[in-house]
Amino acid sequence: MSHNTFGHLFRVTTWGESHGPALGCVIDGCPPGIAFTLADIQHELDRRRPGKSRFVTQRREPDRVKVLSGFVPADDGETLTTTGTPISLMIENVDQRSKDYGEIARQFRPGHADYSYFAKYGLRDHRGGGRSSARETAARVAAGAIARKVVPGLTVRGALVAMGEKEIERANWDWDFIDDQDNPFFTPDPASVSVFSDYLDAIRKAGSSVGAVVEIVAEGVPAGLGAPIYAKLDQDIASAMMSINAVKGVEIGNGFEAARLTGEENADEMRMGNDGRPQFLSNHAGGVLGGISTGEPVVARFAVKPTSSILTPRRSVDIDGRDVDVITKGRHDPCVGIRAVPIGEAMLACVIADHYLRHRGQIGG
Repeated sequence: MSHNTFGHLFRVTTWGESHGPALGCVIDGCPPGIAFTLADIQHELDRRRPGKSRFVTQRREPDRVKVLSGFVPADDGETLTTTGTPISLMIENVDQRSKDYGEIARQFRPGHADYSYFAKYGLRDHRGGGRSSARETAARVAAGAIARKVVPGLTVRGALVAMGEKEIERANWDWDFIDDQDNPFFTPDPASVSVFSDYLDAIRKAGSSVGAVVEIVAEGVPAGLGAPIYAKLDQDIASAMMSINAVKGVEIGNGFEAARLTGEENADEMRMGNDGRPQFLSNHAGGVLGGISTGEPVVARFAVKPTSSILTPRRSVDIDGRDVDVITKGRHDPCVGIRAVPIGEAMLACVIADHYLRHRGQIGG
């Protein structure tokens, strides 16, 4: 199985399976002299970690990260500094329940990658999806914690802005509320917590699932990252977001809404600022024009489909070609979009770090 690596200069290769002994990643191309701590990585992993509320899978994984290579420790015993050599990160799996998947070992679950994976490789790991499981994304989140350190002044934040038929009220947007201990949804709208809670409780008790829309915003992105043709910044962002499990659509800035606007409404007008630099009066483009960053916040949004593992019987077939009805038991997210927020942040951070290094290599500075 190939294609386990993304990025060009800041390259991340992930490894491991959902029910294997461990998973992790190797980061190649990270510059030397980048200071980080285990706590920096662990903070991001804890945000993605399963079992944090009744609204996500109850698989109990501590997701404790180990840094195996690519650093030298400082005298304070906490700070690690990158050496420029490959950084290897490992996370052990401790709460696998492979027996939960025994009944579907020979059945193709509707909506899952079971059939397509089997058609390509001639076999599949039925235990939680193996390599195709969202468990793999823990390694990406760990890599994203390092990527955030590469670009000076970069801030990457994400939020869940819609769940099924329910949407946030953007007038209530509060970045500080997203990681509040009373907010299990990464929503920026405090008023939406009770709405999402009631809505998802009903979905969960019915044994079903629902999709979501996640918005990721990167601030402090310097102007000039990307290229006009085959290395567009927004092209690579879209590719990175589409690589996340269950993502079925990506938009940058206004995205599909731009198709409903006139040229006057959509164009981001400019005026010269007091600092002698052009200032954009709006950001419909989402921080990217012609594949190159403008210096405005980069805004990406992606749609996550409903979790395919549900208790409602679904028609399918098995490996032997027989018609079957499939019920997926076990521990599953009723809305996988919730834990996709830190994953989206990590992928955007990795893309920007990669383009930052590519820009520096070509242009200098």
